[in-house]
Amino acid sequence: MYLKKIKIGNVELRNNILLAPMAGITDLPFRVMCEKYGAGLTCTEMISSKGLFYNDEKTKLLLNIEKDKKPVAVQIFGSDIKALKYASEYVSAFANIVDINFGCPAPKIVKNGDGSSILRNLELLEEIAKEVVKSSKVPVTAKIRKGWDNNNIVAIEVAKILEKSGISAITIHGRTRSEFYSGNADWEIIKKIKKSVNIPVIGNGDIKSKEDAKRMFMQTGVDGIMIGRAAIGKPWIFEEIINYLSEKEQRVISNDEKLSIILEHIKLAVEEKGEKIAIKEMRKHLAYYIRNGKDASKLREKINKIEERVELENCLKQYFN
Repeated sequence: MYLKKIKIGNVELRNNILLAPMAGITDLPFRVMCEKYGAGLTCTEMISSKGLFYNDEKTKLLLNIEKDKKPVAVQIFGSDIKALKYASEYVSAFANIVDINFGCPAPKIVKNGDGSSILRNLELLEEIAKEVVKSSKVPVTAKIRKGWDNNNIVAIEVAKILEKSGISAITIHGRTRSEFYSGNADWEIIKKIKKSVNIPVIGNGDIKSKEDAKRMFMQTGVDGIMIGRAAIGKPWIFEEIINYLSEKEQRVISNDEKLSIILEHIKLAVEEKGEKIAIKEMRKHLAYYIRNGKDASKLREKINKIEERVELENCLKQYFN
């Protein structure tokens, strides 16, 4: 009933349980792990449109989507129209979907007038949406928040502007920028947006479990849901949600399988980034993988000092066995 294929423009997704873009998290290795467990769409980390415009090599490194199962979305951010048009044209040459970030609450993004800061300037937001749609060869989506703060709840107005501008789907996170990730996400605003536009609406915010996923569908009527932080250290959450919505029996992820997932994640990270960088960057993922496990804090302390793959893998094998 709730689990289904959805179309975004001319792109059909295998299901409507999607992975949210997360800075510093949704790199290629993590996306591959989430795809393996059923994510209907994955998305890159935020890509700076100015970084692409000025040919920044570090920015381009985030764009490796060769090993991704398709479709995959590339998320761009910025407020400079010229740079956004360039970025849209550039990434749409290989991405299946271009996503515009109008929701990031991070201070370093907002202080430059990017991300959720644009929710305070709806004329600029409309211009960005129109120009990115014009420049892109593939469908364009947008990720927004409820508004800047509780005195500026603009999400319904923004959703209508985006639909009119040619945006193919909207993801709405039910918090204002000033709330960051505190308090509870407002699912009522998500429901109102779903009723106010005819393009697919994806609900995001406080989906921490399979039960939350079903409740989001029931309460808001959204076309799909987007999983963010709940997938860190638990890429199999997609399978859990899919099985739950399909009324299939839940599979227990054994310690052996969990270890195998972690080792595969490490392998992919090393292949993508080289051992030195990969082992350091894996620490944040490992902290989530082992969270709530026996003596997790001791293991985390140990892991944070390890710099070589073989030592890290042996340490984890010893822990899980």
